This record gives sequence, C-alpha cells and structure tokens, in this order.
Amino acid sequence: MDSRTVSRRTAHAVFWNYLSFGLGKLLVLISTGILARLLSKADFGLVGFATLTINYLSVIQDLGLGAALIYRREGVADAANTVFTMNLLVGVLLSAVTAAIAPAVAAYFREPAVVPLLRLSGLTFILNALGAIHIVRLQRELAFNRKIIPDLTRAVVKGAGGIGLALLGFGAWSLVWGQIMGVIAGVIVAWGVFPWRPQLQIDRGIAGSMLSYGSSMLGINVLGAITNNIDYVIVGRRLGDEALGVYTLSYRLPELLVLNILWVVSAAIFPAYAAVQKDIVTLRRAFLATLRYLELVSVPLCLGIFLAADPFVRVAFGEKWVEAVPVVRILALFVLVSSVGSNVGDVYKAVGRPDILVKLGLVILPPLLLALWYGARFGLIGIALAHLVMGAARTILRLWMATRQMQVGWLEMGREVTPAFIAGGALLAAGLPAVWLTASLPPLLRLLLIAAAGAAAYLGVVWLLARDSLRQAYQLMRAS
Repeated sequence: MDSRTVSRRTAHAVFWNYLSFGLGKLLVLISTGILARLLSKADFGLVGFATLTINYLSVIQDLGLGAALIYRREGVADAANTVFTMNLLVGVLLSAVTAAIAPAVAAYFREPAVVPLLRLSGLTFILNALGAIHIVRLQRELAFNRKIIPDLTRAVVKGAGGIGLALLGFGAWSLVWGQIMGVIAGVIVAWGVFPWRPQLQIDRGIAGSMLSYGSSMLGINVLGAITNNIDYVIVGRRLGDEALGVYTLSYRLPELLVLNILWVVSAAIFPAYAAVQKDIVTLRRAFLATLRYLELVSVPLCLGIFLAADPFVRVAFGEKWVEAVPVVRILALFVLVSSVGSNVGDVYKAVGRPDILVKLGLVILPPLLLALWYGARFGLIGIALAHLVMGAARTILRLWMATRQMQVGWLEMGREVTPAFIAGGALLAAGLPAVWLTASLPPLLRLLLIAAAGAAAYLGVVWLLARDSLRQAYQLMRAS
C-alpha cells in the first residue's frame, strides 16, 4: 500500500470519524449548555467525583485488547469472540468493585452523596462491554461511516434524557441517568449497525498473544487516565465540589472543540498506520502530513477559544459560570501546545512499540503531579498554569523521541507547523482589536464578530502560505 492510498484511506476515516464525533460533541455542547443553566455548580461537582472514579477504573476494562484487535492481522473472528468475553467478565468485576469502593471515594472527597451516584454509574462497565467490540471492529475496518450511527444515538439519548430529568428536578441524578440511557441506546444500535453475534468463549492461545500486545496498551491507558484526571482529583480534594464543577465546565470547551479532534484523528490513523506497519518510509511521511494538518486545525481553534473565552462562556453556559473565563483561556493554550506532535504515539502503536509511550508517561507523571499540587495553592488558575507548563515540557519530550525513533528532524517538523503558527499570529493580530472594540456588545454578537475577524485573518494567511495543503486536503476529502 503506497503513501497516497494510506492518505486517502486515512482521510476517509478522519472525515467520517470527525463527522460522527463532531456532531456528537456539538450535541453534548448544546445539552451541557442547557444543563449548566438547569443545574448547580455543586451538581456538576458531585457527578464529577463519580465520573472521575469511573474514568480511572474504565482503563482496566479494555485491558488494551481493543487496540490489540486492531493491530492483529489474522484470526480476527476468533480473537473478537475472546476479547468480547474477557471484556464482559472484566465489566462485571469492575461494576462490583465500583459498588464496593464507593464509600471510600466519598470519604476521600468528603461528600457522602457520591456513594449512590457512583454505584449507579458503575453499571456502565457492564453495559459498555456489550457493545465495545462492535465499535472496535467498525474502527478496525475504517467503517466510520457506519460508526457514526451508534455514536450519534448515544449523544442524542444522553442529552435528551439528562435534560428531561433535570427539568423534572432530579438534580445531579439527571446527569448519571442520562449517561446510562445513552450507553444502552448506543449498544443496541451498535449491534444493529454491525450485525456480529459474539460467542462467549476464551481461546487461551489467542488471549495470551492479545494480552502480550495489550499489556503495553494497558500501561498507556492507565498512565493516560492518571495524567488526564489527576487534576480533577487535586481540585476536588483541595478546592471542593463547586470548584470542581467550575473546572469541569472550563475544560469542556477546549475538550469538545480541540482535544476531541486529536482523539478522532488518533482513532482513524492508528488502524491506517497499522495496515502499513512494515513500511517505515510511508509511516514517516504520513506522520509529517498528519502533523501539518493537525496544526492547521488546532491553532485557530485554540487561539479562537483564548480570544473569545468571555463571550463563549456566557453564551454556552450562562452568566453564573463567568469565573471560568480565565481558566478556559489558559487551558486553551495548554491544549495548543499539547496538540503538536500528538500523533507520534499512533506510529509507535502501529509498529508494535507502545512500550515507548509507557516510558514517556512514567517520565512525565511525577513532575506533573508536583506541579498540579503546587498550582492548587493558587486556585483553578494555578492548576491551569501548571498544565500549560507541563504540557509544553511533554510536547518537547515527545518530539525529541520522534527525532530519535523515526529519524525525523526538528527542521522537518518545524516546516510542517510553521504556516499554521504564522497564520495564528495573524489571527491574534486581527482578533485582539475585535475583543477590545466589542466589549460593550451582547455576548452572542461579540462572539460572532471576534470569530469572524480571527477566521478571516487566519484563512487569508493560510491560503497564502499553504494553499497546496488545503487543495490536497480538499481532494482527499472529495475522494472519501
């Protein structure tokens, strides 16, 4: 398979996966905006405690076997049955563990009301296990045009269910029950979209080989869960449930608009890279191309959030969340620096070296923990600044590893991202005056004017510097 075929297949996968994820997250943003007006900061904080616990435990459920199934080239049907059965058993175990540790979690956060919320949330382990491998097999086949159906179903049912229950006065429970309803709906539709009927069986030989690869992926997932959620642990413990609610909403905008793009691209390029895992030259070219396109998208989104954080928060979540504005700005910059070279890990996974990512995670985790703990002394802004500093350090380390493992030079990577960052400078130059001149206008109008000014400047400079890349992206998307 040549590099153009890989590019075309990846573009097809990215297009459909982003359409799925983008529409789903748009629905999440809309429903979150409505719920932010119906529920209190404490409600979001309470559910945040439960969600945090679920996020940590959920990395164990897959055991890295989903990625191992994507990586596997033979005996896929039998391997899928084995993975499904193992996932289901682990799901039952984790649901029981969640129920057992709920009082300890409540004691740690000094909030007894977390216990029943967490126990109900724990049922999602069993429910998700029933449809997880159907989704993985769609992903493995790059069938993201079909994966969009269960993804959107889950988002619609979750949002509608949560809003309906919030209107009925269920408070924090509306968020948890909305999640349960969304998972059930998504599983049912996944079985319909991918008509595979799994058999409950475990082949020991297959299980052993899958776990051999999956163990490194599990290490990556565990370290990722710790790294991505340790800030919530520190905020919840040291600053309380209302602060956690504000932080959760602050993170939501850059997460929905940018971090999820990175996740979408990763989900699409990993199976595409895995298909050409032995062709290092093609992988290297694909890495550089992905780096270029990721920054062409990430830079304007992150800088746009940074500039328009004030009207964006007011429009999306309401006036009572305005204290989140400075936190959103800093987190937008954190996401920007984190986006650079974020696709390095997918190359390592594709060539069977996920252990490199484990080692990188072990290096960065201790200083991250110390930085966040110290940053908490200065409130949510201190937490966000700690993230920004450590995000920059992690990006430098990740790119340095790329220069050693893939023989990619700093100048090569710099050339790929330069057009996006020059255009980002133009965005700031045009957007900052718009921020100052629209200060007295209504939030929605202000948001639209800032976005228009920044977008016009960014697109104009990108067209001057990288029009060939834009044309190539357009042609690939048309081919998809």
